[in-house]
Amino acid sequence: MDISVNPGGSVTVVTINGSVDGLTADQLLATLDAQVDAGRTHLVADLSGLEYTSSAGLRAVLGTVKRTRSKGGDLRLAAVQPQVFKVLDLAGFTGIMKLYDDVPSAVASFGVQA
Repeated sequence: MDISVNPGGSVTVVTINGSVDGLTADQLLATLDAQVDAGRTHLVADLSGLEYTSSAGLRAVLGTVKRTRSKGGDLRLAAVQPQVFKVLDLAGFTGIMKLYDDVPSAVASFGVQA
């Protein structure tokens, strides 16, 4: 798994590539937690390069959603690949999270400057 963070303006884009599983989920959670701890609560996860996520990855995402929302923000998902969408949908995440076709749409959904 490879993670990059682009803290631009009011919305931070976190790009996640590869696979999130039991071995890499802690790294993802630490990265997301660091953003929230720094006051960046408008987050977009660019999943265009994410090929797989396990339940450990889902827990990291859910924990971040709860933290950002408790601080008036949100974590929104962009460019979710079909195989990852299937996992999110089966786990019920598509009903509680906002998903967008691409990063610009997800960033724009916050109604603030990126």
